[in-house]
Amino acid sequence: MPTPEQWTALEQAARDAARLAYVPYSRFAVGAAVLTRDGRLFPGCNIENAAYGVTNCAERTAVFSARINGGMDEIVAVCIYTPTATPTPPCGACRQVLNEFGPAMAVRAICDGPDHIDTTLEALLPGAFGPRNLYAAAADH
Repeated sequence: MPTPEQWTALEQAARDAARLAYVPYSRFAVGAAVLTRDGRLFPGCNIENAAYGVTNCAERTAVFSARINGGMDEIVAVCIYTPTATPTPPCGACRQVLNEFGPAMAVRAICDGPDHIDTTLEALLPGAFGPRNLYAAAADH
């Protein structure tokens, strides 16, 4: 579980990342930041495309940023910022990608309003399929 200082840093990084979002279609700038077990933080923003199916969410951008920058020590937390009055949790696709790199991670969603969501990925994606399943299947054979 992140320290209060780490949560503060994650929240600020997520807000800062949202300012870099490329959102010419939705105008819905989302920022995210992930924290790895070794204490490194990686931000991400959503990047839209005219072919909506290839749009990338902020959470996935943060995960991919961590991977390309050598931060794939287990992800222990993610913070998502949305420019809304109430917090927005990650979409299903992001939940699945996050599960790949930190199935037990803490999740915080923040917004422009006073509310926030504090939960876990396990609560958001119960019964998830991921690396644990593959390793267990390999061990059985």
